[in-house]
Amino acid sequence: MVAFLNRADAGRRLGKRLAGLRGQDVVVLGLPRGGVPVAYEVAKALDAPLDVIVVRKLGVPFQPEVAMGAIGEGNTRVIDQRTISLARVSEADLRQVERQERALLESRVARFRQGRRRVDLAGRTAVIVDDGIATGSTARVACMVARQLGAARVVLAVPVAPARAVVELKEPDDVVCLLSPQNFQAVGYYYHDFSPTEDGEVVQLLDAAARPAQHRRQDGGEGALEEDVEIPAGRVALRGSLYLPPGCGATVLFAHGSGSSRHSPRNRFVASVLHGSGLGTVLLDLLTPDEEVNRANVFDIGLLAQRLLLATDWLQSRQDTSAGRVGYFGASTGAGAALWAAAEPGSPVAAVVSRGGRPDLAGPRLSDVRAPTLLIVGGADTQVLALNRQAMAQMRAPTRLEVVPGATHLFEEPGTLAMAATLAADWFRQYLLPAPAMRSAPEART
Repeated sequence: MVAFLNRADAGRRLGKRLAGLRGQDVVVLGLPRGGVPVAYEVAKALDAPLDVIVVRKLGVPFQPEVAMGAIGEGNTRVIDQRTISLARVSEADLRQVERQERALLESRVARFRQGRRRVDLAGRTAVIVDDGIATGSTARVACMVARQLGAARVVLAVPVAPARAVVELKEPDDVVCLLSPQNFQAVGYYYHDFSPTEDGEVVQLLDAAARPAQHRRQDGGEGALEEDVEIPAGRVALRGSLYLPPGCGATVLFAHGSGSSRHSPRNRFVASVLHGSGLGTVLLDLLTPDEEVNRANVFDIGLLAQRLLLATDWLQSRQDTSAGRVGYFGASTGAGAALWAAAEPGSPVAAVVSRGGRPDLAGPRLSDVRAPTLLIVGGADTQVLALNRQAMAQMRAPTRLEVVPGATHLFEEPGTLAMAATLAADWFRQYLLPAPAMRSAPEART
């Protein structure tokens, strides 16, 4: 039984259920890793700050997927004596597992809180969010941590959990669960896309949540459309993920880089920032899995551009998007394909953004691009920066180069991807959205 498209979809639905908390003194706390994408959407819906509570499951030594307890920040600890007894885990084995997990917990705390203060919980309502509950051990310890940090009220909110676990949870004041089956399967069973969440994505979402309020649009997800799509492209069909926020007036198609896909955490993160600005997105795979095996296809810029043009035609043929403006977001080699497609005579593309891109791969077609183009490059990505400067010199369209200090090619450094996403959102808002929503583009750093 699939109930949720992905964690973002689950978070938006959970945010609607928790709408009664909007306007109260609330802090949303995601459980890394998988709970943070869900919590990010909940925090947007409630217009509340986002933070994390770091916990670690204590797995049975010979069967680590089975929880015998959990630990959390501040030396909080929950032990399942029944599981320990049934598994015949010795006190020495328990201490060894806890010692290993405590070291991992502390390293994650340092990773997630680098340059970021913990949000104060004293006297506030803590909404603890995960992507689902299996045994409940980590949820219980997270609630204990929130109490220890001074929360006046603790609400546990999850998309799915076993009916029995929901009833047995005593640590939170309230439990909000969208789906609580009697015959519970694994949490991932209820998601269409349950791909792993990496540490970098957690950091990026925390950075995005901390952005100034003027960069975010709070719409709670009411009336939004999210669906998996297939786009005809000759003998093949391209798979994509479409998201249209309420009142969407413009849509950005993503051209992924070599070796990436529509499931890329970096591009999904950028897309979520664009959603907050009222922009729709189409994340699509320009090659089929069989075609990706041949590496020559990955660098066939003409082929990728032709597929992007077909996707653009498909988008404009839809009744719900035909009247809106279109933008391209290209990463790595995908930027070359985006500019190649934008150079097509009569192209409807109104704006292009390249992130860590290779615009030089569009070659002589660069001078034919008419859409305003933003080139975003990491300051530490020196070779690609030089290629972007060379490409910029060949372009006639309004073009701006933004250099993100300290960022490498993949923008993995804390805060760098959030900065790139904010720059992209500003650019697309200026050139794609109606006049009342237009604003000045940021000054270039070259």
